[in-house]
Amino acid sequence: MADTSTALDSGTGTRDPRRWWILIVLCLSTLVLVVDSMALTVAVPSMTEDIGASPQQIQWILDSYVLVFAGLLLTSGSLGDRFGRRKVMIIGLLLFGAASLAAVFCTGPGEVIAVRTAMGIGGALIMPSTLSILITVFDEDERPKAMAAWGSVSMLGLVGSPILGGVLIDHFSWHSIFFINVPVVALAVAAGLLLMPESKAPWQKPDPLGAVLSAVGMTALVWWIIEIPQHGAFEGRGLSTLAVAVVCLAGFVVWENVTPAPMVPLVLFKHRDFTGGSISLALVQIGNGGLLLVLTQYLQSVLGYSPVKAGLAFTPLAVAALIGNGVGAKLAAKAGHRWLILAGMLLMATSFGLLTTVTAASGFTLPAVALGLLGLGAGMAMPAAVGALMGTIPADKAGVGSALNDTIQQAGTALGIAILGSLLTSTFSHEMPAGAPEQAKQSIGGALAAAQGDAGLVQAAKDAFTASMSTTLTFSAIGVLAAALLAVVVMRGTGTQPPSENATPPARPLTPTT
Repeated sequence: MADTSTALDSGTGTRDPRRWWILIVLCLSTLVLVVDSMALTVAVPSMTEDIGASPQQIQWILDSYVLVFAGLLLTSGSLGDRFGRRKVMIIGLLLFGAASLAAVFCTGPGEVIAVRTAMGIGGALIMPSTLSILITVFDEDERPKAMAAWGSVSMLGLVGSPILGGVLIDHFSWHSIFFINVPVVALAVAAGLLLMPESKAPWQKPDPLGAVLSAVGMTALVWWIIEIPQHGAFEGRGLSTLAVAVVCLAGFVVWENVTPAPMVPLVLFKHRDFTGGSISLALVQIGNGGLLLVLTQYLQSVLGYSPVKAGLAFTPLAVAALIGNGVGAKLAAKAGHRWLILAGMLLMATSFGLLTTVTAASGFTLPAVALGLLGLGAGMAMPAAVGALMGTIPADKAGVGSALNDTIQQAGTALGIAILGSLLTSTFSHEMPAGAPEQAKQSIGGALAAAQGDAGLVQAAKDAFTASMSTTLTFSAIGVLAAALLAVVVMRGTGTQPPSENATPPARPLTPTT
């Protein structure tokens, strides 16, 4: 019989005393992914100069990770359910750590792209396992607190990693961005082996065709989204990539509905909380997709902040998110997921509304207030949405269910970056004066470089950027409002977990297996 350990012994109702230590391991495993992705954006200028990378090569350094990560999420979630979630997570951590160490010795763009690809494979193995282990370790009463803590750590990593990246680059080199992953991975692996129990689903036949169709389809979809700004959505290579994505993903859906042993239980979408939570999270991620891209440029190019100071400027977001997570964890049991999600998303939409009023002369006060509201709303809504979604997933499908959640959010994030980034660029170009140099119409960075002391062009670029920022974040607000409406209309907010198709006898208490 496969080990299907959960948080409680159904006979005694006792909770495993190590569950909060296990949560620390899960937070460390997630933190290393968040810190690496965000800190790397700070390192790009230094890396470009040192290794002589072209713009296309830098794009591949960033995108190779995302492509592999998104493409393998569903397959890795299924592997966790089959072979053991702890085992798959630790293998992912070891691969991620080894690739990070190898990056320290890279001297050319091709080498960095290769190690980033390996890190993407490791990240895909880590991410579904962390959330699936969390929902099997904590019962419904404690799960909101655990989700809030997990979300808080992710938010701290998101905000703090650009600061950490700036400090490391100032004192060392861009290689240190990767080396910092190594001790965190080592600690997470050691703690995972010592503290974390193994869990897996009952045995079922493998689904190799489903794995191939999902991997190829998701990779093609994310590749298409990434290339929209450069190659268009429905022209040439973009059209052929989209065709591959549609054919593979449609084939995947058809196959998973007819095979007797599907890799992904698409029946989950019949549950209103799962469907509503999934689509709401995707819409929020689309809305959030361009936020860091937009605000980082505003802080550095309009307000003149250094990378480290720009990172520190996101502190209101982190502090408010911590408060929101705490408030949300307490209210989840009383108010229910649906109304908590609605309140949080309305705060997020209000934040985006405030940001649309920012001008070149606004300074930082108004963005700081908006970031605080955004953090508070996200801290309340996001863990509640994930908790409602994950609460519908049977224990024997925790890994692939978690991967499905991660995949939906990853696609939403990629689509948001592509759509909002393209909208920001095109609106900026339209807002620039007709007589401005062509370089100055491409981006605010290009405009400041082309200005060469021309105060009029500098001011025009700042005004054009804040105007394009307003247009872009208006669409973000619309996306979040749509997510809030969907949550209220579709979700029931009960958090009821459907019975497993492969029901197992009562679970025994968690015991470490090394």
